[in-house]
Amino acid sequence: MSGLLPSRRPAAVAPRPLAEPPVVRGLLILVALAYLGLFLVMPLTAVFAQALERGLAAYVAAVTEPLALSALKLTLLTAAIAVPLNLVFGLSAAWAVAKFDFPGKNALITLIDLPFAVSPVISGMIFILLFGRQGTFGPWLGEHDIRIVFAFPGLALATTFVTFPFVARELIPVMQATGKEEEEAARVLGAGGWQTFFRVTLPNVKWGLLYGVILCNARAMGEFGAVSVVSGHVRGKTNTLPLHVEILYNEYNFQAAFAVASLLAFLALVTLVAKSFVEWRTGRTTTSTEGRSNP
Repeated sequence: MSGLLPSRRPAAVAPRPLAEPPVVRGLLILVALAYLGLFLVMPLTAVFAQALERGLAAYVAAVTEPLALSALKLTLLTAAIAVPLNLVFGLSAAWAVAKFDFPGKNALITLIDLPFAVSPVISGMIFILLFGRQGTFGPWLGEHDIRIVFAFPGLALATTFVTFPFVARELIPVMQATGKEEEEAARVLGAGGWQTFFRVTLPNVKWGLLYGVILCNARAMGEFGAVSVVSGHVRGKTNTLPLHVEILYNEYNFQAAFAVASLLAFLALVTLVAKSFVEWRTGRTTTSTEGRSNP
């Protein structure tokens, strides 16, 4: 009869979560807070304190000065050109790398990472050697009265070069994680290439795409090394906000320099808030997807 009774298996014991002693946890939290305070909170506080040192009127005068407004406009315009270009390139490159197999795939991934391995100053020098007066295409550009370096096109090219890995590098792992099954199912059901992309691929990676755009925009607005080489430091024409801050600081106009720098700090804080929101939304989307797949 005992053989007819169902066997009782011992209940699986849930693994105990790792728990450090309260002293260790408190010490780690204290170290993290001290690190953030030293390298994040204190510098931001110093920037805004120096910017408002002479009062609100002096601060407003510094950030609304014509050269400062010109630098702000040029910074936003440069980012408005570099970010959409990198958005299109990054989306195309990530789709090709993650969804297709082709010769030279590893070489393409390596080339995408190239700006991370090259100093921004060297990136600017590349465009000087190509489009400068003594560069490869310099004589031809001079004959046709086309200016690349020491003009706005050089700023846009240099910024685009140093920021183009961000979108692609954010999207490649996301697209690889989603796999090819949904796209293949859409093609079997008769969807065309563009329909598959806009109705299947793009909705699956929208938050990763937005995250990459935010990082790309932050780097574009704060880029200094590459644009410093190709700008020529022409005040009111080729100076972005970081370059304008450097000029004011070198002229010992510290209050105005920190006032303009506070604009960059404010843009950085806005970027940080947007980045945190995207991470939160990505986490919620992932949790809801796992919940539906594991009822």
